[in-house]
Amino acid sequence: MAVRIGRHLITMVFTVVIGAFLAATLVRFAPGFDADEQQLDSRLSHETVEALRAARGQNRNIVRFYIKYAFAAVHGDLGQSQTLNRPVRQLVGDRLPVTARLVAWGVTLGWTLALVFALGGPLVRLSGFKWIGVACAGILLCIPSAVLALAFVMLRAPGFLAVALVVFPKIFSITRNLIDHSYELPHILTARAKGISELRVLLWHVLPVSGGQLIALAGVSISLAIGVSIPVEALCGIAGIGQLAWQAALGRDLPLLVTLTVIVTIITLSANMISDVVNESLKPRTA
Repeated sequence: MAVRIGRHLITMVFTVVIGAFLAATLVRFAPGFDADEQQLDSRLSHETVEALRAARGQNRNIVRFYIKYAFAAVHGDLGQSQTLNRPVRQLVGDRLPVTARLVAWGVTLGWTLALVFALGGPLVRLSGFKWIGVACAGILLCIPSAVLALAFVMLRAPGFLAVALVVFPKIFSITRNLIDHSYELPHILTARAKGISELRVLLWHVLPVSGGQLIALAGVSISLAIGVSIPVEALCGIAGIGQLAWQAALGRDLPLLVTLTVIVTIITLSANMISDVVNESLKPRTA
């Protein structure tokens, strides 16, 4: 187990270092990197405009910027946001709890709906119950997350509901396939033929077979919810990491974008590592 965790941590370090550098490179060579909307203000003097251009030009050499950023980040200094003119560490500290609550509630509700529709059909033995879930998931899959966010803005509904409705159809589709495949296994068919209750068949036979894959899916759903939170927060006016990433992308804010890339990468890899470790710990040990 310790070796597996160590491999995950080494992979995380390399992924964060390489991913952050690639993100910085993409932002550096994106169109309009040197432009700043403040430079268009006619009230500014020529000296002020030149100072703004010089500030933007400090990050022109991407290798020098990244090395400087990495050494400062090791000591807890994440730099200064170019668009918001505030320390990046302070911005992230203020906004991360907001996104954490949004993602937590969205994932919880999305999984609850997915499990209700995926497991409810076999328990109550009503095929129509499952097909209601299939129809709802199919409709939601056809609606972009940005459109859902706009609908929730007009309805003045909580943003985590939009996240849940984006997570639900993806989780439901995979969960339904896993459950249906488990119910077709010979030992489960035998247990049902012997008259064992559906609840006992589910808890003692179906879930142990598909439980490992469901745990792995839980880790993936967290990264999915984080990706959904960006348009949801930006359109619903929620002051979280997603809205911050949107503002940083519009302003080509290099220090802020690199930091957000590192945070999202660490959260995603940590969720996958935890699901893998839990799966490994639940495997039966052979003598």
